[in-house]
Amino acid sequence: MDLGWQVRDAGGRLVGEPTGRVDETTWEAFSAHLIAAVRQAIAAGAPLIIDLSGLDYMSSRGLRALTIARREAGEATPITLAAPNDRMREIFAISRYDKLFKIVDDVDSDA
Repeated sequence: MDLGWQVRDAGGRLVGEPTGRVDETTWEAFSAHLIAAVRQAIAAGAPLIIDLSGLDYMSSRGLRALTIARREAGEATPITLAAPNDRMREIFAISRYDKLFKIVDDVDSDA
């Protein structure tokens, strides 16, 4: 399955919406989209929310892409991960990504 991506403005917040799978064949595109969204959020002075509800799967390469995006964002803009499925939520907890990112149940939660 291919990776889809779109970004939308949601009332002063930028929301990145990946769909499909982040795996060995799509992680580089996912990373490029994330970095572009981080830069767009920084330029707009807006927080970035990554809506994970459209992702079926994320490999360790996807986690690496998130790490790169977090580094790019630095202190300039917060990144929130929204609506990960149960498997991703477990992986975030095991890998301690829940310490690097705020993780919320849905895009409309307090980001």
